[in-house]
Amino acid sequence: MLVKEKKAETSALKIDLGNTDYEVRSQNAMCVNESTLDRPLVSNVKYGLLGIFFGIVFVKAEIVSWFRIQEMFKLQSFHMYGVIGSAVVIGMISVALIKKYNARSIEGEKIHLEPKRFHKGQIYGGLIFGLGWAVTGACPGPLYAQIGTGATVIIITLLSAVAGTWVYGRFMNRLPH
Repeated sequence: MLVKEKKAETSALKIDLGNTDYEVRSQNAMCVNESTLDRPLVSNVKYGLLGIFFGIVFVKAEIVSWFRIQEMFKLQSFHMYGVIGSAVVIGMISVALIKKYNARSIEGEKIHLEPKRFHKGQIYGGLIFGLGWAVTGACPGPLYAQIGTGATVIIITLLSAVAGTWVYGRFMNRLPH
């Protein structure tokens, strides 16, 4: 057991000393809150049901409506700005409460929030994301709800999002970070 711990310690030291800043950050960025609990796949049913519930709420609140999204980008309606603004405020309050009370997950695991660092790629990514959102009338979150409402043309947007993710993953080592 002691030999395993020593090997892990040595390999961690090599990672920190020998890699570029991007490599170290990419190692730290993956699965920060990864669960160490071993649960059967069926235990994730609750998350599927929660997703279905949120999809219904998104449809009823017209958050997935292409027309509402176009109204937002044309500055014709406050509806989407109110929804997004409410989500930001609730998110800020939630993060503050998690930090203040050292909250734990439902399974009792400590929630660890990494501080975020700014880099210019976030500006470019945000512009590309916003442009895609304005053109397609869809962002990745509600794509499935839009497809579920019968807007099957959104499957093209879904495939484009998957392709964009693949392209980024393929070329991310060559991109400035």
